[in-house]
Amino acid sequence: MSHPDTFIHLLGALYGVLLVAATFVRAPLLEALRIDALFLREASEKTRPVNLLAGLLAGGYALYSLLSLSSGH
Repeated sequence: MSHPDTFIHLLGALYGVLLVAATFVRAPLLEALRIDALFLREASEKTRPVNLLAGLLAGGYALYSLLSLSSGH
């Protein structure tokens, strides 16, 4: 981790993975991280797929940023 942003990008990728996991797994830690429970007034099982989309976007962006850091562009 020579670049200071590497740690931040790794945390973003980890959060994306946790959001995707929150779509399918019911665990207290994952329930606390759910995007739909944080921002939607009436979060339910029907709003759980929002976490999948948000997790793919957050994790994908973090991995893209991490790869662009390592390639030096």
